Amino acid sequence: MTNDGLVEVRDLAITFPGKTGTVALTGMNVTLAPGSFTAVIGPSGCGKSTLLNAIAGFVDPSAGTITLDGAPVNGPSPERGVVFQQYGLFPWFSAAGNIEFALKRFGYPRDKLRSEALTSLDEVGLANMAARYPNQLSGGMKQRVAIARTLAGRPKVLLMDEPFGALDAQTRMNMHDLLLGIWEKHKTTVLFITHDVDEALILADTIHVMSPGPGVILDTIEVTAPRPRATLRDADEFVAQRLRILDLLRTGGAAG
Repeated sequence: MTNDGLVEVRDLAITFPGKTGTVALTGMNVTLAPGSFTAVIGPSGCGKSTLLNAIAGFVDPSAGTITLDGAPVNGPSPERGVVFQQYGLFPWFSAAGNIEFALKRFGYPRDKLRSEALTSLDEVGLANMAARYPNQLSGGMKQRVAIARTLAGRPKVLLMDEPFGALDAQTRMNMHDLLLGIWEKHKTTVLFITHDVDEALILADTIHVMSPGPGVILDTIEVTAPRPRATLRDADEFVAQRLRILDLLRTGGAAG
């Protein structure tokens, strides 16, 4: 299949209604190549989550267009899976039950619901936790279930809004390894929102740095260092790119 997971955002503007209207994004242009891993980083309120929500179909553009493989984005679709910082698991369902519930929209028979759920849990290393309920799982395990639930629908695009922001440092590192393993296996197009510069550098091949709201892209950083990158934090290229991003975030793109 050609152009499988190609997202094109053209001249996107989003204004939220109100007495004066809040401009969240203006003139936004972003291309997510099929199978690419892109991070967006910027200050709070810059519109990065609004961009993700627009691609997800949760927010309608005020101007401009968003397409997936050439087709307009009009509302949510299983082709665009979303993982948030909050796990959103139903406490009355087991880990497997949460995934089965999400898959019911596909009309699968009962035995396929179960097999797909177990396969997805196995992929995130939780095959032995299928019968556990959310209150019996750690934060990292809950997020693994949330990722498994999203991936079970086989989306073309995986949209992740600070998914590891609430996790401790060690768990976050483990989740980085898990996510990269899944991405390298499936080559799903990934858009990853983060506040963490090192996280963006470790995970993504392309990093868009956004200005304070209304958000525009100040610069795009291409990360060419080979993976895994967690051990490259002190490498010259890694340090230079970190300093470049931090300077953009500090100055908002103003000449300094």
